[in-house]
Amino acid sequence: MRKILQCFFVFSLFVNADLYSFHQNTVAAQTAPLPSPEMKVEQNNTALVITDPQNDFLSPKGVAWDLVKESIAENHTIENIELLLKAAKDNKFKVFVSPHYYYPYDQKWMFGGAMEHAMHNLKMYQRKSPLSLEGFKGSGADFLDKYKSYIEDGQTVITSPHKIYGPEANDLVLQLRKQGITRVILAGMSGNLCVESHLRELIEQGFEVAVVHDATASAKMKDLDGDKAAKTNFRMIASASWSTNETINKMKSAHR
Repeated sequence: MRKILQCFFVFSLFVNADLYSFHQNTVAAQTAPLPSPEMKVEQNNTALVITDPQNDFLSPKGVAWDLVKESIAENHTIENIELLLKAAKDNKFKVFVSPHYYYPYDQKWMFGGAMEHAMHNLKMYQRKSPLSLEGFKGSGADFLDKYKSYIEDGQTVITSPHKIYGPEANDLVLQLRKQGITRVILAGMSGNLCVESHLRELIEQGFEVAVVHDATASAKMKDLDGDKAAKTNFRMIASASWSTNETINKMKSAHR
């Protein structure tokens, strides 16, 4: 019996030691600064990707403007997206746009999440059909006017539309790979939905991704702050979370 008790005592010491070590490691992980992997910016393999640079989010006439206008004002989103587009063109970086379009048959979906229902109820990103531009110019689905000279220059790759939030349903990943892109600078609308979903999927697909946290914006409603949620997850998930100015400086340095 004494030997059994001695063995149990020794075993308890080992277990308690392991638990203490586990506790100490947990405390250390909680208090240690989050790593900052960063991402190298090079012309030959780095591209700017903009999600949803469209009127329904970015124009005061857009159907979702009231949801995001506070965040847009705080981040200077409209101006910063334009600065990124200009910097990418000036410094010879490839630009990809992942737009959001809904056609009449998309309105007949039988189920969806909360923001899906909100987008459909607001009639966001409406187009007549994939084969028609009737009523497109100046509509909520159209690009913001000040971005058109960059997007419609014949060099920017405009992908097929994503349908909910991420690029799983469009050809963005294919287009990036066909252009030899392995690193992505990501910005656009909206932060906690399409931008974050693009971030997650691109990382799962093996790309390095840096997010430009002030070249996006998110809905704020009641006690929900999409912008705060997005910026938290950008920092936790992406290789880097940069300001617009930081991003432009990195593009300029890579072009020298």
